[in-house]
Amino acid sequence: MNPSVNNLVPVSYSRVGRAIDRVFHRIWGLLSPLGLIILRMTHILVNVAWPYANGPRHIGHVAGFGVPSDVYARYERMKGNDVLMVSGTDEHGTPILVEADKEGVSAQELADRYNRVIAKDLCDLGLSYDLFTRTTTGNHERVVQEMFRQCMVNGYIYKGTQKVAISPSTGRTLPDRYIEGTCPICGADGARGDQCDNCGNELDPDELINPVSKINGETPRFEETEHFFLDLPALAEANLKWLQSREGWRTNVINFSLGLFKEVKPRAITRDIDWGIPVPVDGWIDNPNKRLYVWFDAVIGYLSASIEWARRQGKPEAWREWWNDSKSPAYYFMGKDNITFHSQIWPSEILAYDGEGSRGGESGPLGRLNLPEQVVASEFMTMEGKKFSSSRGVVIYVKDILARYPVDAVRYYISVAGPETSDADFTWLSSYATTMRNWHQAGVISSIASPISFIASSVRYPPWMKIP
Repeated sequence: MNPSVNNLVPVSYSRVGRAIDRVFHRIWGLLSPLGLIILRMTHILVNVAWPYANGPRHIGHVAGFGVPSDVYARYERMKGNDVLMVSGTDEHGTPILVEADKEGVSAQELADRYNRVIAKDLCDLGLSYDLFTRTTTGNHERVVQEMFRQCMVNGYIYKGTQKVAISPSTGRTLPDRYIEGTCPICGADGARGDQCDNCGNELDPDELINPVSKINGETPRFEETEHFFLDLPALAEANLKWLQSREGWRTNVINFSLGLFKEVKPRAITRDIDWGIPVPVDGWIDNPNKRLYVWFDAVIGYLSASIEWARRQGKPEAWREWWNDSKSPAYYFMGKDNITFHSQIWPSEILAYDGEGSRGGESGPLGRLNLPEQVVASEFMTMEGKKFSSSRGVVIYVKDILARYPVDAVRYYISVAGPETSDADFTWLSSYATTMRNWHQAGVISSIASPISFIASSVRYPPWMKIP
């Protein structure tokens, strides 16, 4: 039972589907030798990375966040747990403006179009979201602004100045990752304005040697402008303590996450841009050229989507069972390039809202929010040794592969050959052809059992939840 795509999303896993699932799982639980355990239903939150609404999805994307999250959600539903699986399209930020300019449309028109395209791709792939929404909803704006206000009340957001990169030709702020240069730490070329992939260190754009814009190759100018900052150093001790208490995380994820705390600096959470969520502060809220930075608002989407889902169910407070109950675990699925935002940025925002940093404080109307139980990040899927890139033509879009092969075959391939702990290379003649042959030979049983084993091996459960 997959959600249907309407002319406009949000897309929601149907109430009928959830009801049928629940009845089936209850019956199955009663028949099982472990029935008494299975009937102890747990609320499980499955948060899936938000695809950026500037183009269709390719199989590299869905191998990281799509299929693994869906297999896990279905597995938990089969156990009788009450799963809430949410996501949506990330629609703010300069990249949307850049693509909109290129296509001669407004940012909203571009976001509307790719929201529909992406939602259809993911639904065609059989992903069973309870809600797939977007970051341009009024609900999301309200939740983000509430998070901002309480974080500021608790003392973890403050005003300061920062040098920002400006495009000389357009006058717009350039996103950090749209600026490249030489890393000042390790000397590697191709370091981005937010991070050097070679040495893993976080960077600021003005630290790069010989910085250039990836958009048009021009040299950006740097201007000192006023912004609001998230005080990550004041939250680092609590964040690190939480990380060190994690068990069962993939080695690459926990090691990378811990490495983020070697040097922690405040990060600006606003930008000089006219596309995004208004800053809820007097003197800023009506300024058309100041908006919240996209990375601050996008991760809050997991919470806002849960709140929207509850409202659509006619139970506006139901989301709290997944977010305010400390016994309800939350699993986050993404590619490895998003680890920073899920093991440092989002936990810091939650800790700031809950008032659990070095300055103390108290939670706001949303209540005390749960930190992630686990960050399940996959490595990259490459294509014949090359990184997937739509601009370079190294790409296989979801819609194209589904036009050639059955959806279950594609899901099976991604599950057994996906980049779980190391990069996985896609080649038409070897890996995919071999997997398809095995899938046809093995039949339905393997196509179900193997993905479940794949997920079971990558997520840690309490002892009574483990499967053989």
